[in-house]
Amino acid sequence: MKNSLFILALFLSSFIGFSQETEVKYDEALAKSLHADEYGMKKYVFCLLKSGTNTTASKEETKKLFEGHMANIGKLAKEGKLVVAGPFMKNDRNYRGIYVFNVETIEEAKALVATDPAIKANLLEAELTPWYCTAALQETVKIHEKIAKTKM
Repeated sequence: MKNSLFILALFLSSFIGFSQETEVKYDEALAKSLHADEYGMKKYVFCLLKSGTNTTASKEETKKLFEGHMANIGKLAKEGKLVVAGPFMKNDRNYRGIYVFNVETIEEAKALVATDPAIKANLLEAELTPWYCTAALQETVKIHEKIAKTKM
C-alpha cells in the first residue's frame, strides 16, 4: 500500500511539474521579420509534385532535367521563395515530392513552378494549394544548413 501511494504521489508530482507552462516571450521583431500575423502564422502555397505525362524522355535527358530541377530548388531556396522541398518515398499514387513556396498566391507560385526544368518538360506535374502555417517554417532552410553534413 505504501509503495502504491508513493508511486501515485511521484506520478502526480511529475505530472504537475510537466504541465506547468514555461513562459515564452513574444518576439515582435522576429514576428515582423517573418511577416507573421497575430497568431504567428502566414500564407504559403503548398505544391504537390506528381509524375508527369512525359514518359518518352531518354535516361540521359531525364538525368539532365533532374539536375536542373535540383539546381532550381537550390536557387529558389537561396532567394527565400522555397521553404521546404523534398521527395516522397516510393508510393502507388504517383506522388513524387513537395514544395512549400514562400508566396501568398497561386499566381506567384505558378511563376516559380515555371522555372523548374522537370516540370517544363512534363516529367513532373505541380498541383498548387494555398496553405496557412507557422511563419517560423521559413527558418527551416537556415537550420538545415547547420545540420547537413554533406551538401547536395
